[in-house]
Amino acid sequence: MPYPSVLADLAWVSLIVACGCAGFIIIDIARGRRQSTGIMEVTWPVTGLYMGPLGLFFYLWFGRAPARGGRVSRRSRWQGVFVSASHCGGGCTLGDIIAEGTLYLTGWRLAGNMLASSYLGDFGCAYLLGIWFQYLPIRAARGLAPRSALVAAIKADTLSLMAFEAGLFAWMALVDGVWFPGLKANDPVFWFMMQIGMGVGFITTYPANWWLVRQGIKDGM
Repeated sequence: MPYPSVLADLAWVSLIVACGCAGFIIIDIARGRRQSTGIMEVTWPVTGLYMGPLGLFFYLWFGRAPARGGRVSRRSRWQGVFVSASHCGGGCTLGDIIAEGTLYLTGWRLAGNMLASSYLGDFGCAYLLGIWFQYLPIRAARGLAPRSALVAAIKADTLSLMAFEAGLFAWMALVDGVWFPGLKANDPVFWFMMQIGMGVGFITTYPANWWLVRQGIKDGM
């Protein structure tokens, strides 16, 4: 389905600005603003990649590590949940990008259906990376054995990830089924729509993360 040329222009601007935000965060971290957990040094740039300037704003507000020798400011509850949700979103987003790129390059379709193949591929890759994102800090912080850390990671991330992907998948259904059927991963508008969908996924996973942190299933960050 054709779309207005202005939408393509907007997509390019959004993607370029988002890459700039992610790049700024990467450089800032590399220049000494190291995060307390290594996985957050991946999470924050990925947050900038799909949230763009908004992600950069939150990073500078309460995600940025202090300069060498500085003191870490205590985060409020909502800020800690935000970081926890962004941690989930980072793994989901990377998984979605890998899955969509792979599906485009291979041309694989589930029963000939592009959206169904995207759902399956995105969820599978997002789940694997999401669990990995949880496993590393849980094992480091709690000193658990690998198996125990894996079980804890599955408990902490499954609901959170499902909530993120539910928001993203609902958005994808609207894009593919109503507005722009047949968009492919070689189109900047496709990735612009994915950016928005990942933002929707963050919104739907935030309440799940709030509950998980409150129940002590997931650590506030």
